[in-house]
Amino acid sequence: MIRKLLTEGMDTHDLTRLDVYRGRGGYAALAKALGGMSPEDVFNEVKTSNLRGRGGAGAGAAFKWSTLPNDGRPRYLILNGDESEPGSFSGRMLIERNPHRIIEGALLAAYACGMAKTFVYLRGEFYEGYAILKRAVEMARDAGLVGERILGSGFSHEIVVHRGAGAYICGEETAIMESLEGKRGHPRTKPPFPTAAGLYGMPTVINNVETIANLPGIVENGGAWFAAIGPEKSPGTKICSVSGRVRRPGNYEIEMGTPLRELIEEHAGGLEPGHELQFILPAGASSALIQPKDLDVSLDFDSMMAIRSMLGSAGMLVCDERDCPVHVAYLGARFYHHESCGKCTPCREGTGWTEKVLYRMEHGQGRPGDTERLEQLCQGIGGRKCLCLLGDFSVTYLQSALRAFRDAFVAHEHGSCPMARQEVAIR
Repeated sequence: MIRKLLTEGMDTHDLTRLDVYRGRGGYAALAKALGGMSPEDVFNEVKTSNLRGRGGAGAGAAFKWSTLPNDGRPRYLILNGDESEPGSFSGRMLIERNPHRIIEGALLAAYACGMAKTFVYLRGEFYEGYAILKRAVEMARDAGLVGERILGSGFSHEIVVHRGAGAYICGEETAIMESLEGKRGHPRTKPPFPTAAGLYGMPTVINNVETIANLPGIVENGGAWFAAIGPEKSPGTKICSVSGRVRRPGNYEIEMGTPLRELIEEHAGGLEPGHELQFILPAGASSALIQPKDLDVSLDFDSMMAIRSMLGSAGMLVCDERDCPVHVAYLGARFYHHESCGKCTPCREGTGWTEKVLYRMEHGQGRPGDTERLEQLCQGIGGRKCLCLLGDFSVTYLQSALRAFRDAFVAHEHGSCPMARQEVAIR
């Protein structure tokens, strides 16, 4: 079901304006926290809410915060707004249309964890969002909501908005820190993990912008209120970005636990007339495909894992019978080969060979045994053999497509395609 916690008012109000945001109750949660709640009180409300990260595997926000060492070193908060996963555009919408909610959420997280500074890392191509968010930060600073002694309290905090250079790898939590430090965006070896030694070697928490945007509601209404929305283990709402072969592509904020069928058929308008669903990539190009038999799955972290897929960023790419799974695999392989940083051998070499094999299969030059070669490449790249998860992501869809549509891959070995070869419509 549709339940708006983060997108309420976006369609009718200009929430980039401070007066409009405050007129709709904005920064009331911050005032509540600084006016009578201790940092521990705020932390406990987030813990009670069971808020899980909205950008990947769904790790508990409070659990991540709790791993920060209490050793006197300054702590930093990084908001990940890189959002470079193909098919995902929910974070961009929040940045461009509700920036003050992100700022308020960052201030609440910083207060709860004693953060010295927040860095908002945006994808380089998001210039409009960068300008809007930077202007919102300045508005908040002029109003005494950012900077020294916020709202007359003893809490001070600065927010820095930073544009990356448009690299997919910088969405990875350690590469984002390397980029912020002015280095090439390569992943770091873990451990140490960011909460122990992160940005500039200091304890660092990295949260997705949508995760942080939930904090004002949690603090204002209480963690128990949030925990009562949706499934017990995956409470709250999720903004799903739906694109591809649907009649109404766009962002839809739904209550966790909503069936995938409802999202696709009711909210996104269903498929284009005269066509049938073939598969869905539920978390962008890096997720295992979902077939029509699983269309009634609940959209929450655990239910999606149970069918060997993931919710992740919820960038739903919908494909019908016109979309060849081999062609989709080739597009993904080309993307991941281009975006590999090249630091580790399985990813650097494996993504290159995967693209080469799929290229010739796509262009009528397939060879007997290419399907087995792809399976071998998947085994050589996936399974945490790479320095970061890009390698695993590069073969997740391919492995699921080889299981579900093996006959299509075999047909390409002999230069034929059983489906109309038409590129996926990403709108």
